[in-house]
Amino acid sequence: MAQFQHRPGQKEVLAFRSGKMGIAAVPGSGKTHTLAVLAAQLVAEEIQDDQEVLIVTLVNSAVDNFKRRINRLLSEGERRLLPGYGYRVRTLHGLAHDIVRERPGLVGLAEDFGIMDEQAADEVRQEAVDAWLRAHPDAADTYLAPELTGKQAEWIKRSRWPDLVRDMAAAFIRRAKDLQLTPEVLLERLRLIEEGLPPETGAQGNFVLPLVRMGAEVYADYQRSLAHRGVVDFDDLIRLALQALQRDEEYLARLRRRWPYILEDEAQDSSEVQETILRLLTGETGNWVRVGDPNQAIYDTFTNADPRFLREFLQEKGVREVTLAESGRSQPAIIELANYLVDWTATEHPAPQVHGAFLRQHIVPT
Repeated sequence: MAQFQHRPGQKEVLAFRSGKMGIAAVPGSGKTHTLAVLAAQLVAEEIQDDQEVLIVTLVNSAVDNFKRRINRLLSEGERRLLPGYGYRVRTLHGLAHDIVRERPGLVGLAEDFGIMDEQAADEVRQEAVDAWLRAHPDAADTYLAPELTGKQAEWIKRSRWPDLVRDMAAAFIRRAKDLQLTPEVLLERLRLIEEGLPPETGAQGNFVLPLVRMGAEVYADYQRSLAHRGVVDFDDLIRLALQALQRDEEYLARLRRRWPYILEDEAQDSSEVQETILRLLTGETGNWVRVGDPNQAIYDTFTNADPRFLREFLQEKGVREVTLAESGRSQPAIIELANYLVDWTATEHPAPQVHGAFLRQHIVPT
């Protein structure tokens, strides 16, 4: 394996050979390089010929980046391994596709099932939204300010309301699939709520949840359209992959044997379902390394990602915590400001409920 001048935290990561490790990495700490070197070491030294090191990352560009780095490292090693040998790099969607494609019958899909890309899925969802809007022309009235004139109200209903319904429906469907809730289950639960909760709940009278019903009805129409076309979308792939792992213990055991090491990049952007899938694949005695910046929260503003999953993992019993704190990416003044913001948020922010939003971790300049 090629020689590098690694920092102390990186050396600790590269010594990993078994168990569970959580790595809190600041921006510019070299986490991608470190994870690639670790993957190459495990491929060359630890796995058998019928096994792979599984690397799960966030976006397709990172997949290609990891492949280039690992291939270069393996070609420089003593064994001179072929490119692509002994490892697999996937996004969560790519991993879910691998799992479902191998056993589609487990989740009720045909062998030749198709996958609808995001653009096509957006168009189908928009058709479902348009159909709902036509069926409910006065749905926006409840939410309009009473002081609006007739023309103002009509402009909002025509120009703003459809976009709002589209965005709410997209978020509703994404979250429902992340929670493994089908339209049928949601509509049945909604019916029970709207007909009146049992007296022991303490609720008085019937409940009406129009926005929830809107989301559930658009969701149901959208899923019917996908089924009619014989396809699934990317969020369905993840939902169905989890179901496949839960339904067949022998299949799960075979995948655990195939992927004895799981390395998760950008773990601060892990969602609940991603964490559940990787926990299942790892098992109680498997090997799982999660690396990410627990103080970074970008994707959780428009996806189901949440950095709390990484922060909680770092505190779990049996998880070895490592910090990659040194960074050469920014000037000292920027690093000082970032560290000050973390400390201020944890101790002086006027809203006490956000004091725990950041991990008390400082960036150390190289």
